Amino acid sequence: MQTYVAHYQSPKGSHDRERGLFEFQSEARAGTKANAHDARLKMLELFGAGAVSWTIEKVERKAAAPAEKQEKITDGQLALDFRPPKPERKRKHSKGYW
Repeated sequence: MQTYVAHYQSPKGSHDRERGLFEFQSEARAGTKANAHDARLKMLELFGAGAVSWTIEKVERKAAAPAEKQEKITDGQLALDFRPPKPERKRKHSKGYW
């Protein structure tokens, strides 16, 4: 299951303005109706009946922690590139329409 972050907002005319975000897990792909439905159910589960009129503004995939991601890629070592350089590209000559 993928972890997502949903941003929600209460109606603008309500007495208690709410705005925030929460995390949830879903098997559905990002941007699908099933994913939005999972976000809605998790919001109602977390905040109860008061959240029925709230809307979910956007759902995005949760990014990995920067330190963990950096550590996975480089593992503390610098990577050297020993491939030969790419050949220099030749430019096309324009036909000069002046």
